[in-house]
Amino acid sequence: MDYQNKLVLAPMVRVGTLSFRMLAAEYSADITYGEEIIDHKLVKCERRTNVAFGTTEFVEKGTDNVVFSTCEEEKNRVVFQMGTSDAVRALKAAEIVCNDVATVDINMGCPKAFSIQGGMGAALLSKPELIHDILATLKRNLDVPVTCKIRLLKSPADTIELARRIEKLGVPALAVHGRKIADRPRDPAKWDEIADVVAALSIPVIANGDVLEYDDFSRIQAATGAASVMVARGAMWNASIFSPKGKSHWEDVKKKYLRKSILWNNDVKSTKYTIKEMIAHHSCLELPEGKSINKADTLEDLARLYDLEDYFWTVKNVGPLTHDLLHVL
Repeated sequence: MDYQNKLVLAPMVRVGTLSFRMLAAEYSADITYGEEIIDHKLVKCERRTNVAFGTTEFVEKGTDNVVFSTCEEEKNRVVFQMGTSDAVRALKAAEIVCNDVATVDINMGCPKAFSIQGGMGAALLSKPELIHDILATLKRNLDVPVTCKIRLLKSPADTIELARRIEKLGVPALAVHGRKIADRPRDPAKWDEIADVVAALSIPVIANGDVLEYDDFSRIQAATGAASVMVARGAMWNASIFSPKGKSHWEDVKKKYLRKSILWNNDVKSTKYTIKEMIAHHSCLELPEGKSINKADTLEDLARLYDLEDYFWTVKNVGPLTHDLLHVL
């Protein structure tokens, strides 16, 4: 995978499913990370082909619970991000999915209690030996590239030291979120400390933090010297942030996202969550629209709410051929 001058969709739990990744790609995202999947969950999965929707699914054995879904169209750009605290288990999980994705990435930046308490995410930042074990094991045994995403440590010197150790393991790129573990989204991202990492490494760095408009891609790249730029919230609120033609109205993007969710059979809870995040940012969830979304139990309910019933039934009746029919895309 080429990491120079790429626009990258960040991993976002409950948001970065196949339907949202395909939407971001349609708006010109070059690389799309899936939501973080915990290794414990993936090792319980089996791979199956969903002929009805043209997808490859990783389904929890004995259930219909789809843990991760992808398709051939995104194979060269999708990054599978994993949460792990154990090299052997990480390898076992990665081997299940590695033939269907472009890259396997290890989450070393999530500051949430669930990750920290499980020794995953940002908890790894203070365990360089474990980082070495996980990355070295994956690189030695997988045929796909292995990368990771980190946060800033307490001091720039600490971040640089860790980044250099990771670089020596032979990863092709490193994503750096310009915030520390204690920082919240409202705290400004420290672009200057990302720049320190860029200056210290020879591999491409993907800069992440406070990219909310299309112009921010060039601004953070100029400020940090990063090879590529990653966006999270800015994309969640309006996926057309990736478009060089300028943003589309969020209402139009919202409806297009729902169409993608129907097209790719997205989980209704994930779909509702993502739409509600858009509404909460641009409008208000206490209005009738938000209350109606809460009452929706199925994608068909959501389709009815947004006058997409005809589209819903076209997709349902046509199946995988739908992906080739421009008039319903």
